[in-house]
Amino acid sequence: MKYSTAFLRRAVGASVFALAFFLPAGQGRAQRLPRTVTPEHYDLTLTPDLKAATFTGVERIDVEVKEPTTSITLNSAECAFQSASVRANGQEQTATVSTDKEKEQTTFTVPQQIPAGKASLSIHYTGMLNDELRGFYLSKTARRNYAVTQFESTDARRAYPSFDEPALKATYDVTLVVDKGDTAISNSEIISDTPGPGADKHTLKFGTTPKMSTYLVAFLVGDFQCTAGEQDGVKIRVCATPDKVSLTQYGVDVAKYVLHYYDNYFGIHYPLKKLDLIGLPDFEAGAMENFGAITYRETALLIDPKTASVGAKKEVAAVIAHEMAHQWFGDLVTMQWWDNLWLNEGFATWMENKPVAAMHPEWNIDQDEAASLDGTLDLDAQPTTRAIRAKANTREEIEQMFDGISYGKAGAVLNMVENYEGRETFRKGVHNYLAAHEYGNATAEDFWGAQTAASHKPIDKIMESLVAQPGAPIVTFGDPAGGRVSVSQHRFFLSPSIQPDPAQKWTIPVCFKSNTGQECQVLTPEATSLSVPAGKLFFANADGRGFYRSAYPADKYADLVKQLETGLTPTERISLIGDEWSQVRANKAGVGDYLNLVSAVKRDENATVVSTALSGFESIYSRVAATEEEKERLAAWLRNTFSEEYARLGAPARGDSPDKRELRATLMGILGLYGKDPAVIAQAREIALKFLAEPESQDATLAKTATAIAAQHGDAGLFEKLQHVYETSTNPELQESALGMLAIFQDPELEKRALDYALTDKVRKQDAAFQFAIALSGSETRDRAWQYIKDHWDAIHALLTPEMGNALVGSTSAFCSAETREDVQQFFASHKVASADQAMKHSVERINGCIEFRGLQQAKLEKWLQSSATSAGE
Repeated sequence: MKYSTAFLRRAVGASVFALAFFLPAGQGRAQRLPRTVTPEHYDLTLTPDLKAATFTGVERIDVEVKEPTTSITLNSAECAFQSASVRANGQEQTATVSTDKEKEQTTFTVPQQIPAGKASLSIHYTGMLNDELRGFYLSKTARRNYAVTQFESTDARRAYPSFDEPALKATYDVTLVVDKGDTAISNSEIISDTPGPGADKHTLKFGTTPKMSTYLVAFLVGDFQCTAGEQDGVKIRVCATPDKVSLTQYGVDVAKYVLHYYDNYFGIHYPLKKLDLIGLPDFEAGAMENFGAITYRETALLIDPKTASVGAKKEVAAVIAHEMAHQWFGDLVTMQWWDNLWLNEGFATWMENKPVAAMHPEWNIDQDEAASLDGTLDLDAQPTTRAIRAKANTREEIEQMFDGISYGKAGAVLNMVENYEGRETFRKGVHNYLAAHEYGNATAEDFWGAQTAASHKPIDKIMESLVAQPGAPIVTFGDPAGGRVSVSQHRFFLSPSIQPDPAQKWTIPVCFKSNTGQECQVLTPEATSLSVPAGKLFFANADGRGFYRSAYPADKYADLVKQLETGLTPTERISLIGDEWSQVRANKAGVGDYLNLVSAVKRDENATVVSTALSGFESIYSRVAATEEEKERLAAWLRNTFSEEYARLGAPARGDSPDKRELRATLMGILGLYGKDPAVIAQAREIALKFLAEPESQDATLAKTATAIAAQHGDAGLFEKLQHVYETSTNPELQESALGMLAIFQDPELEKRALDYALTDKVRKQDAAFQFAIALSGSETRDRAWQYIKDHWDAIHALLTPEMGNALVGSTSAFCSAETREDVQQFFASHKVASADQAMKHSVERINGCIEFRGLQQAKLEKWLQSSATSAGE
């Protein structure tokens, strides 16, 4: 599953929406079921009533009874039972029904013992098509309703009583009775379509599924239309509501390429006859990997290549590849329990980049991986983090596993281990792991055991070290001499006030840059030195794939900076920039040192290198500079440093590479949003107005950034144009972008209009909270947005789904004073957001971190600004 905050960041630009959200924590408990009865097969017949928002269900579960019993317990929520019976050994017994709502369990009890062996449980029940974006729910357009599903992690029980745990796999026969004019989609292909019951219905029966977990079942009902293709004997469709079917071809092309790539890479053919990818109007997550029927937020699937930015194309391709990777990692082989969620999400995060990079080498996906790794290292250096494998027993604990650790850190660790083993050896281990557990479940030990056997290297020790403990190390190197270098390691924190436990150490591969590529050594907790290869430069993270921070002697670091553009690859530059920023945050270096490094990459032609460097500048501007004078002097430095580089790129041209397009947009963004360059602001407004009037007339990558700049300085006329695009466009990317832009207008009256608008029924529930989060992220809009939230809390609270509630609470981390910290804490202490305690804790930690950071670095910034001004005047 992919979460949706990435799409709002893309909509308004990372410069505007640079927030770290913690993902949702649901309500209720996830009590484990007894193992005395296990499922083998479900036969489900569902009849949804889209107008009444209800459904009826007829279900038969074939089970294996391990020992004689008079009861069968399974999961259910929000189901009303009409009847139930148990058949075993040719005898049928009527069951009484008892439901424990807190445990979300229902027990079916019969008068006489059910003998060990085969039995079946038959249930007639009804349920609600809810508006909570989970379970079996309503998705709406202006024209009609749709009935769709979202079951991960523990919401299949809302649609059908079930053994709702990932290890309790079974096969499924699904039948849907739907309105005559509608169709339906499920995991398998339709094998029959018969009229009735009644003149206004028809019955769709789907083929038997493979053995799979409950949370991967899907059924979707409505007038979906699809674009079809075929690859490796598999029928592929991308489906949408009728008004958006014209935006499906890009997804078909990507899915065909990815399927063939995965078939070859895994050495295991995609296990179903068909694969559907469906864009849904209302969808809380980014996407969901239902076996054979992947569901998406519309912006994660449906784009027009003629008006899509490079970032949008990358994002859609990556999300398609991520969910398709799950068809093997997660669907074919599923984690035994949610504590090993990383076996699903970390693998898909690591794997998604491979087919996209192969399909589009011009996108430089390896640089995006390096930038993502840098951000994940910062996440893991917060005061509170968790191990990749962590306790997950309750629903709240399970839902909180869907975070940057299960996705980003686990994916980065796999990338590092693959780099150490070698790609082909690692691929062999992946194949062996999948082949050994297909249609079953697995644990972390199963995976690293397969890799250890394939590579004959200590992968088990490396991965256990990284999976079982929180945080990441910083490795400090001495001066190389005689072919060796002294090393030490300890846990790294961004805050210098936190003292690491000296006993916490890791076993990790350290890969040194050499004249021929790289040479890797395993750093163990006991090691105090490593051998190093001969090379022109001493750099201890070749290719930038190591999950650790590096610290060098002053002279070696100076050599690296001196040869930054000639001696290091782009991914290595991103790694070095991240390491230096971490030293600034930890007060081992000054902001001036970092800004000098930013200046050193100003002519770099790689957009991701430059944007990584400038992200640190953005933090200095917004988190360290405390006065308007300091901000203006920083803005002047920025204009002096980057205006010429922006001009050198010239106007967009048809032959521009994707990297050049993104670099141009990056420099326009930094000069317009932070440099306050009048010429750039004027240019941005001109481009924005042309783009809104005729999207195909402008380079979409530049126009997206230009519109953000124009909106920040915009008037009522521009506000209304964006509002019109949001309300009338059938292009989800343009709609989402226009909506997000409304929240960054700095005019107080227009900001209020944007927030008022978010509370109307014109803005979908899945998007509303993000509008407040975006406004909280802007330094000029933050205080007014926070006051608005407090003044309109009841209306806002009513809109919050679990993910949205956590996003909203997490967005308060943008504040940077003790006064606002106390205000935020007091407000949410008396205005509870369901299961957002962890989000609140992390938000307070980030505010404290900002206060500390400013206190340590503001004087250094002032000194550097004075020095820079003196140097410029000489």
